[in-house]
Amino acid sequence: MPAPEYVLKLRKKIGNDPIWVPGVRGVVVDDAGRILLAQRADNGQWALVSGMLDPGEQPARGLVREIFEETAVVAEAERVVSVGAVGPVTYPNGDVCEFLDVVFLCRYVSGEARVNDDESLAVGWFTLDDLPELMPGHLTSIRQALAPTAAVHFEP
Repeated sequence: MPAPEYVLKLRKKIGNDPIWVPGVRGVVVDDAGRILLAQRADNGQWALVSGMLDPGEQPARGLVREIFEETAVVAEAERVVSVGAVGPVTYPNGDVCEFLDVVFLCRYVSGEARVNDDESLAVGWFTLDDLPELMPGHLTSIRQALAPTAAVHFEP
């Protein structure tokens, strides 16, 4: 997963030591109620589309950017589902990150889902009954996003 330029510059100074990174994750739902997933290139696991925000980037805009960059799908963020800490995550190159993770429910707008960069091995739409095994926490994000309540989930 290509890291933002500011993370690469920071890594030159601190190496693989843990860093705190703002991240976003999207539960993108199409008109048929299917969920957009990507099979990650870094670990081979199926996951919701997620990414790191650039400095000063608004979370919803950053997520919409990430969704398009990774899947060629245009989406619109509708509401915040949850806010929480995720990690530590150790990447194959040894970099360690902990994330402030903001999850959004997103509505499909347009585009044909496909692998659109080198971050994914595969991309597809899945019904709730046909979800592949997902990365930890991602099924919970889907359930929270599709729940009838609009309350934001967080750890007290």
